[in-house]
Amino acid sequence: MANWSDSYLGKLRQLVGNRLLMLCGTRVIVEDDFGRVLLQKRSDFKLWGLPGGCPEEGESIEQCGVREVFEETGLTVKRLQAVAFSSNPEFETVTYPNGDRVQNFILILRAVEWEGNLACVDGESLALEFFDLADLPRLMPNDRPVLKNFQEYKKTGEFLLF
Repeated sequence: MANWSDSYLGKLRQLVGNRLLMLCGTRVIVEDDFGRVLLQKRSDFKLWGLPGGCPEEGESIEQCGVREVFEETGLTVKRLQAVAFSSNPEFETVTYPNGDRVQNFILILRAVEWEGNLACVDGESLALEFFDLADLPRLMPNDRPVLKNFQEYKKTGEFLLF
């Protein structure tokens, strides 16, 4: 996406202002060969979080995940696996620094196969780094439960709702 204001969400924001929007979207967990997870230091909150976002018109949730990972990290995802669904309003209701408010309904995907080199492509990421799940940096509040539940998923292999 060349410009956020041209995106579906950007156009919707022009109509509704910063009122609460209920949004579907995805976050993608990318692991390296050591089991560390890829996080991006976000330009909006200056906190670390998972790559992801909302679909554009005519785009599936899988296509959204692949696109968002590429736009935010430079990596190309080849295969995804659904691992969980996050919708608890206690941590999925977010107010952005500009005052925009959302309540997220997020499909958590795992990048089973990916390739490429890390690159901050679209300005949404200030830095990219793989982190051990036992030693995470200061995270977006809605990503901490995702990564906690991902550890449970890795133990059981069962799709989680939280």
